[in-house]
Amino acid sequence: MAEAPQPKRKREEEEEKNGGPATQGGGTAAFTLSDLRVRRVLRESARDKIVFLHAERIGLSGEGTDAVVILEKTPFQEEKIPDLLKKPMNTELQMHNDIYCTFYLSPPPEMSEIKATVVYPATEKHIQKYLRQEVHLIRESWEDYKNITLPFIQSQSFSIQWVYNILEKKAEADRIVHENPDPSNGFVLVPDLKWNQNQLEDLYLIALVHRRDIKSLRDLTAEHLPLLRSILQEGKEAIVKRFGVPSSQLRIYLHYQPSYQHLHVHFTALGYDAPGSSVERAHLLADVIDNLAMDSLYYQKRALTFPLRADEPLFKKFQEAGKV
Repeated sequence: MAEAPQPKRKREEEEEKNGGPATQGGGTAAFTLSDLRVRRVLRESARDKIVFLHAERIGLSGEGTDAVVILEKTPFQEEKIPDLLKKPMNTELQMHNDIYCTFYLSPPPEMSEIKATVVYPATEKHIQKYLRQEVHLIRESWEDYKNITLPFIQSQSFSIQWVYNILEKKAEADRIVHENPDPSNGFVLVPDLKWNQNQLEDLYLIALVHRRDIKSLRDLTAEHLPLLRSILQEGKEAIVKRFGVPSSQLRIYLHYQPSYQHLHVHFTALGYDAPGSSVERAHLLADVIDNLAMDSLYYQKRALTFPLRADEPLFKKFQEAGKV
């Protein structure tokens, strides 16, 4: 799900698939998709085959609790493609011109899966995050970071408890692909919820560091090189061992601004146009390591560019400071 930056995202945690029960914190079933009522479409992308919905669950008191539902058509699974054209299905010819034909197909259910990710209960910040908005590029100097961005981050209370749940194995423990338990240089590597793990074309994993004192790229110095190098090397080794994808086919990067203020690194298939992998937001981990090796204070000196949506409070702070 590239998209505008996701302000300090809270991954409320479990994905919902095929109408099965949604869970919170890896616990017992809380509800099913049929419990939710759609209020409006927040945003949709014909290119990415994804739609973001504002929904609500009506409780026994009759009051509704907000939810965000993300419906995404899953990629084709290569091993199932030979059967696709053989199985009975509704087929409608739309156009025939010389050597070109266009058909509309209604494939069987096992070949037309939709992945549903549910955020419940959802706050107004979650809803705004997925609402279609204008996007602007911000050029942030180190002074801007100290005077505008950092005070704003410190004033926010957007929960990242889901990160700590993973690090403490209170949730998603069975999804961990690799862990280095070292408290200073260790991390946990888990599949991102955007990847259903049924195919490698959209492979997407996240490395979450055990340290809780590093928010983003701006905090990194040469002191953190052992941590970053372990993520780069061990992450690549774990992925080729588990999934058979070589490092030359991986895009390994950090976001700035990140969607949540706990240092994490993205591992995606090189051929996948992953959200946030565009040049205005992604910083290759290998380049970050080289920059810090040259200058320990590299990210405390240089200006950084990143996109902000027009409705984001941080964008308004830059406007008020006359920086936009």
